[in-house]
Amino acid sequence: MYKLLLPALALLAAGSARAQNTCATAVPVGLGLHTVDAVNGTPATPYCAASGGASAAEWFTFTATADTVIRVSTNVPGYPTVDTRVHVYTGTCGALACHAGDDDSGPGYSSICNFSVTAGTTYIIAFDNRWTSNGFTFSVEEYSAPPPPPPPVSLFPFTSTGVGVNGIAALDMNNDGLDDIVGVSSTMVTILQQQPGGGFQPVNIPTPQADNSPSWSMAAGDIDSNGQNDLMYGGGSGVTFMMANSDGTAYTEVSFPQYIFSQRTNMVDINNDGHLDAFVCHDVAANVAFMNDGTGTLTFTQGGFGPTCGNYGSLWTDWDNDGDQDLFIAKCGCDPVDQIMRNNGNGTFTEMNAALGFADSHQSWSSAWGDFDNDGDMDVLVGASSSGYHKLMRNNGDGSFTNITAGSGIDSFNGQSIEWTTHDYDNDGWLDIHGGGAILKNNGDGTFTVSNNVPGNGPVADLNNDGFLDVVNGSTLLVNTPNDNNWMRVRLIGTVSNKSAIGARITITTASGSQIREIRSGDGFRYMSTLYAHFGLGSEEEVTQIAIRWPSGIVQIIENPAINTLHTITEEIGTGVAEATRSDVNVFPVPATDVLNVTGIAANSPVRVLDAAGRTLLTGNLLNGRINVAALPAGAYVLEATTAEGRVVRTFTKE
Repeated sequence: MYKLLLPALALLAAGSARAQNTCATAVPVGLGLHTVDAVNGTPATPYCAASGGASAAEWFTFTATADTVIRVSTNVPGYPTVDTRVHVYTGTCGALACHAGDDDSGPGYSSICNFSVTAGTTYIIAFDNRWTSNGFTFSVEEYSAPPPPPPPVSLFPFTSTGVGVNGIAALDMNNDGLDDIVGVSSTMVTILQQQPGGGFQPVNIPTPQADNSPSWSMAAGDIDSNGQNDLMYGGGSGVTFMMANSDGTAYTEVSFPQYIFSQRTNMVDINNDGHLDAFVCHDVAANVAFMNDGTGTLTFTQGGFGPTCGNYGSLWTDWDNDGDQDLFIAKCGCDPVDQIMRNNGNGTFTEMNAALGFADSHQSWSSAWGDFDNDGDMDVLVGASSSGYHKLMRNNGDGSFTNITAGSGIDSFNGQSIEWTTHDYDNDGWLDIHGGGAILKNNGDGTFTVSNNVPGNGPVADLNNDGFLDVVNGSTLLVNTPNDNNWMRVRLIGTVSNKSAIGARITITTASGSQIREIRSGDGFRYMSTLYAHFGLGSEEEVTQIAIRWPSGIVQIIENPAINTLHTITEEIGTGVAEATRSDVNVFPVPATDVLNVTGIAANSPVRVLDAAGRTLLTGNLLNGRINVAALPAGAYVLEATTAEGRVVRTFTKE
């Protein structure tokens, strides 16, 4: 608040003390209002606020009668606002020393300058004409600063600890059911392996020189189905893949020569053939996909996912609940019309931007997709990046969306961020939103409460195995503080579907309703978070069912699973035969036309072909390592080969 000591005589006499044109003839002023007719005196130097020359100034002096704080301001109620710059000096006219100054702090670029004074000391005040030579009124006031607000109380308390690695990813890299922290350099992958008893064991794995660094983003997943997570680096000039060997102890570097100004990267089975593909937002051209032929070999393709530039934050999600992965791209810059693209199920996509209310030039780098109202479909928060508003869109479940920003609490939140994600941080059963320097707590009634004093964005995972999600922010681990709420985590291993089960939809049911999660590689803008589904249960003490809809279309049900634990679930196709681990068995070409080749097993081995539901369609023996599949309709299939080690399964598609 202000403490104004303005006697009536001073108020009546506003304007009676007028400036002089030189420092030597400066007019003494006291507390009150004063007038400058025009700025046309000797210029002031040095500059105590901003830079840039001025050709004239008006001069005053103020002698303090007490040790206090004085405010000089040209933002005076009842008087016109003028764009001004003020300098406050100590010393003498021949040897001025800057004490304070201001340019543009007040409304309309007026000056507001607070400075401490000592009783008996004279301060020299000069207004220059950097912005205007017109006259104005200013005030000299004794200023008492309001007490600082109390520190914000965080609804999500975290504690910080250094980890010594700049973590860009957090996921299970050694298949022990515990998420790890991953940092990379051009010649090294560093994994902080989470230990069962707590803490981390660093493992440094040298790599070939990477042509591109993950300077913009990273994605991860098992592209070649060897049981280990491969890494995708999205750089400013292109994309590099670090392909893990079968025990995760070494990497092969694969880079593509095409120029890509990479933004968000993802791994996803785009054509739903059971093999994990890769996707990258291209900032200055049409987006890019790397299609997997079934052996882990990727082919660069461009086009079909939007023709223009400004592509920043891609996220793959089944927003229309039809079982395949649709695409959303948060856009910014040259073409800031967000894209929502429906997967037609035949390898093509249809833009739905205008029809669904997303074609409004909303500037964003990322979006947070999740079922915020627990009604069984994916809603979205499209978050503003550096300016603009945040847009909360409710999925109506019928192929349409409604903008519900107004009154949600998000409409009054002005934090900005390039990174927007959604997780249930307090395990109350409702997805919260992280971004803009805050976590927006989901109140479960369509509204959100802003919780400040929270960790910055980064990869998210349970990094101390306590059932609560933590955040890696640079080289700092932000550990979530547990409460009494229950939880459940689900780890999926695909067989017919891609090994990482990316694109799977998991639904849990409790007495209070259902929740859904999707397995994704790459959300937000930059980071790679856990591939495990995390559910908060609140006070619920029983989950009656886990239902998994695998990308293959297989639906798998687990009844009455335990809570407060991790469940590892492998995709079942109903053969009842144990599967052997054979990374050397491959099938090609994928997609097949008439004949499918099988390598790595005896050329006359017994085989059978199953559909996604586990029904046997073809049986017999290979003929010179080949099987005729011409009679099969187009679709996704499983080849099961019987070897001395047991059953070997490979997926393929038929054109």
